[in-house]
Amino acid sequence: MKGTNDELGSALPRTEVLEGEHGYLDYGRLLVQGISRLLEQELAKADEERQAALRRPGTPGQIKAAAARRRRHIARCMGVVDERLPISALEVVGDVNGSATLANSADYEVLAVRWPVLAGVDGEGIYLRPHRHTSSTSAISATPSLPPTPIATAIAVPDADCSPEALAGILPGMPPAGQFARRLAELGCQVVVPMLVDRSCRWSGNPAIRYTNQPHREYVYRMAYQMGRHIIGLEVQKILALVDLFKGADPPLPLIIFGYGEGGLLALVSAALDERIDAVGVSGYFTKRMNVWQEPIYRNVWQLLRGGSDAELAACIAPRPLLIEGCPGPIVDGPPPATKERSGAAPGVLKPAPPAEVAAEVELVMPTYAAFEAESRLQLLFPGEGEERKDCGPGSMAALRWLLGSLPGSLSISVSIPHNTSTREQLLSSRPEWPLERQRRQLTQMVDFVQKLWLTSADRRRAFWKRADSSSPQAWQQTIEEYRRYFHDEVIGPAPPAASLGNAPGRARSRLLKANEQYKLYEVVLEVWPEVPAWAYLLIPAAAAAKMPATGTPGPQRPKSSSLPHPKPCPVVVGQHGLGGDPTALLKEGTYRRLARVLAENGFVVLAPQIPVIGPLGDEFRVLQRKANLLGLSLFSFITAIHRQWLSWLAEQPFVDADRMALYGLSYGGKTALRVPALLPEYKVVICSGDFNEWIMKTVSVLFPTSYMFTGEYEIPEFDIGNTFNHAEMAYLIAPRPFMVERGHYDPCGEDEWVAGEYAKVRRLYNRLQLGENTEIEFFMGGHQINLQGTLSFLRRHLG
Repeated sequence: MKGTNDELGSALPRTEVLEGEHGYLDYGRLLVQGISRLLEQELAKADEERQAALRRPGTPGQIKAAAARRRRHIARCMGVVDERLPISALEVVGDVNGSATLANSADYEVLAVRWPVLAGVDGEGIYLRPHRHTSSTSAISATPSLPPTPIATAIAVPDADCSPEALAGILPGMPPAGQFARRLAELGCQVVVPMLVDRSCRWSGNPAIRYTNQPHREYVYRMAYQMGRHIIGLEVQKILALVDLFKGADPPLPLIIFGYGEGGLLALVSAALDERIDAVGVSGYFTKRMNVWQEPIYRNVWQLLRGGSDAELAACIAPRPLLIEGCPGPIVDGPPPATKERSGAAPGVLKPAPPAEVAAEVELVMPTYAAFEAESRLQLLFPGEGEERKDCGPGSMAALRWLLGSLPGSLSISVSIPHNTSTREQLLSSRPEWPLERQRRQLTQMVDFVQKLWLTSADRRRAFWKRADSSSPQAWQQTIEEYRRYFHDEVIGPAPPAASLGNAPGRARSRLLKANEQYKLYEVVLEVWPEVPAWAYLLIPAAAAAKMPATGTPGPQRPKSSSLPHPKPCPVVVGQHGLGGDPTALLKEGTYRRLARVLAENGFVVLAPQIPVIGPLGDEFRVLQRKANLLGLSLFSFITAIHRQWLSWLAEQPFVDADRMALYGLSYGGKTALRVPALLPEYKVVICSGDFNEWIMKTVSVLFPTSYMFTGEYEIPEFDIGNTFNHAEMAYLIAPRPFMVERGHYDPCGEDEWVAGEYAKVRRLYNRLQLGENTEIEFFMGGHQINLQGTLSFLRRHLG
């Protein structure tokens, strides 16, 4: 059967004729751009909803109840979930070659200190001890003859690229006007300055494999995100350990926290989570977060805009004193430059927030403070005018005066201390190499902590799955529904509803590209959301195509009509391309082995849809993940919706048997084959090729050469998946449907032993269900490619 000139370009029944010369890349760009617009609409909607809620906070009782719920949400999404170690004192850090005292002045001494936080993780920084305290209130034993106690305890949190010593004025890095740790000590506070992981990339990688240009913060973020932790949460834990210490004193001093830049973020989160913090100062960090997807990826937080925006965090602090200092935040033009030896970092910049946006975000918090009749406890302070402009912060004297003055007892000392820094004694550190040594030690501790999490993650997944009943296929299907809902809601995320025309999918257009003796090849475009098209190749076996009308029906789809011929329905295989691929690859030799053509020649209807992981578009599709995560969504929210729309459309076609549909995917298509059928039971058979793996190790380990820790695929992390769903557990959601893994011995995406070990868990489940014949794995001599030997037999056996 050869297509005539009249047939070529004609449409399928119940579809409009597809016109124009657009190709897969044009429609791919429309798909990515359309999803991006859709996400921006959802972001705007989320912003409207949070603003409306903040403007009507309710009664004090309702506010407190909402704050408690929000704290649980924030703690989970920022990874503040581990029990901290007990703490009784700060430990002075020194060695036999030098003193633990880094500097000394007439007002205070500076000590290097550390403190326990989590198993294997310490906090480190400096302690500014005023020469006016006694042993009963200091965190470290003091000389009994020293004068009265400090007026307060202050935790001064620097920006990530500012050392604690710079914040105290004993090393370069912060001009005098921004040395708020020093100022707080001069005002009579005992001050602890924790060290933060910085934005350099010196140790981001494994010297035995390769280094990357990922900032240290991104390096920790990537591995921690998979394990339900976060660089933000780990550093918040270090701050809260200090709160445990100082609020455990008898009696405790008033406790304030003040942070700038990244430190402002940590101060805001810490105070939102812990009501023991008496007053909070946030500088260079407070604004509307709808565009946080443009910032460095280590600020990406799952569901951030579902309760964790800056104003919502501030509402958790009310009615405690909160000062927002509107000085410009740090400027970061991007990650460290990529080189031949170092690459893979995610894009992202930091720019100072416009003052109007800062003021607008603060205004959203005022109704909450007003409900407590505490409007005076919320203060917005911008750099002063005239002579005061010289003291522009961060941590201006005006800001620190207000913060200390807001504490019980109206500490009048804050007014009497001069703030002319030009006459202050300059302190000199005797150990300039100390911050670099400490930076490496702190980074290594965090990396080791997360690596231990993935090494023990199988136990937590088993505990998570303990309610699944494998005594019979029926019991299994009933008891895994709660896990399917969790996977949908907490891992993938529910996409906005797709477009529809009545009870049918959205507008469909098609045209015949080729007809031969084995099949007809169509190009089909289906509307998924308004102005968001999905594109695919459709191959229809000749036997079924011969009974179809030669031309399509103009206009939108309509119900099936008895006047149209009804060919015998055929089974369907949806073939899914991988990263950088496209549906055309499934027609060609090479990696995909002419998958679509061979299946059509064997009597299967084949749909080869495009998904938004399109290589020629660069990072555009990865940015979708950044936008989506803020809403509790992911790329696979949209990939699942695209597949759902295609399956609904296929089910309406007279040549399709809707009860015999399979998904066969390679690489990123293999990722799709694990996640999408877990949520779409319409897929009756599933084949995962070139992806099935010990996924948590693949994404978290720093010992595996092809780990995603060393690549530029920054969209890969899925929050907390390491504790809930490895690849075996995703396959559990597919069971008892037929499931197969295709694995090339030389595929660098994994190792045979790891793939076999993970698959063994799947095989064990099917055997328990007495359905061992429904699953198999094929190893073949080859690499990252389709083999189409055992898989073709598997499809024939299970689709008929």
